[in-house]
Amino acid sequence: MAELFDQIDELRRSRGKVAVATLVNTRGTTPRKEGAKMLVGEGGAVLGSVTIGGCVDAQVIEQTENVLTTMKPQLLELNLGDEEAWEIGLTCGGTIEVFVEPLTADLLERVRAHNNRGGRAAIVTRLDGPVGTKLLVLDDGSATGTLGDAALDAAFTREARTAMTEGTSRTLFLENTRAFVEVFAPASLLLVVGASHVSMPMTELARVLGYRSVVIDGRPRFATRERFPAVDELRIGIPSELVGEYPLVPSTALVLMAHDYKYDLPVLHKALATEVGYIGMLGSARRGAAILKLLVEEGENEASLKRIRVPIGLDIGAKSAPEIALAVMAEIQAARGGGTGQPMSSKLRSQAAPGSGHPRSEPGVRSQAAPVSGHPRSEPDSRTPLQ
Repeated sequence: MAELFDQIDELRRSRGKVAVATLVNTRGTTPRKEGAKMLVGEGGAVLGSVTIGGCVDAQVIEQTENVLTTMKPQLLELNLGDEEAWEIGLTCGGTIEVFVEPLTADLLERVRAHNNRGGRAAIVTRLDGPVGTKLLVLDDGSATGTLGDAALDAAFTREARTAMTEGTSRTLFLENTRAFVEVFAPASLLLVVGASHVSMPMTELARVLGYRSVVIDGRPRFATRERFPAVDELRIGIPSELVGEYPLVPSTALVLMAHDYKYDLPVLHKALATEVGYIGMLGSARRGAAILKLLVEEGENEASLKRIRVPIGLDIGAKSAPEIALAVMAEIQAARGGGTGQPMSSKLRSQAAPGSGHPRSEPGVRSQAAPVSGHPRSEPDSRTPLQ
């Protein structure tokens, strides 16, 4: 969501009106999910995408001119032939719906402020009747706005709270009314202990992927803004004390990069007592085994040690610091999304039904985005995905 707000800020700095196009409904498997957005400025600037570019996005861009002229929202239903569908990742023809509206930032600013405080929000947008009316629902129990009817507001508020818990945006049909429930969650937290040469590119990748990143180290000469221009927060001090100041919850990823026993052991003790979603430690299998043995000797349950990933990262043949950082972020992203870490071509090949008849439906050619395959020392497991 941070990327969305940055894009809105960028377009609002330029003159002219801005239209927001949101993917609200799809039939079939597509690389972009409900909630994908594209912003189109009156001067022609385009940020984001509702599909993966190409003719479908071009059609949406054409329609934004009418929306900005009339300042009235519009629900587009795009019927796709096989070729158009293939272009955006659908296996055959189908329909997608895109809601285009003039940008009104009031509700989004409230969402941004709430997300920055660690809260979740949902904006419910009516797709029929008085099209475009909105209801804002926050996870603190409050709700503002209306869809035009108190009973309707109550029904969609209940569903919005469920959607926030599940973290999934969706179009719903309740009380003979269609509305899009769009969930906004705070950025997942990446806590890095150790301002190492691998941590530097990792924070760059984290920003691109929408994480809020924090680097913690006890050495001021390493934890500097010159070395970490992309990090959201730099902390200098005792890592085991500073780590406790952050939410070690299922959506948080904790990565130990210091390669120092006096950092690693106390931080791991603290992390294992929480529900932090991902714990990874840089180091060889031999060093990892030694750390795990020490943890057991210091009172940790052997079963809980399965939460610690060491060595860390997926197998992409990484050697340089940026490559290792990519491998680690790929594993974190796989854990966050519940991915298997196997190549999508292999996954689709095993799932594909024979005799589909589609001239271009060979298994493994196109599909929704997923992580690349795994680190040779990081076997698949049943860890709970990051929430």
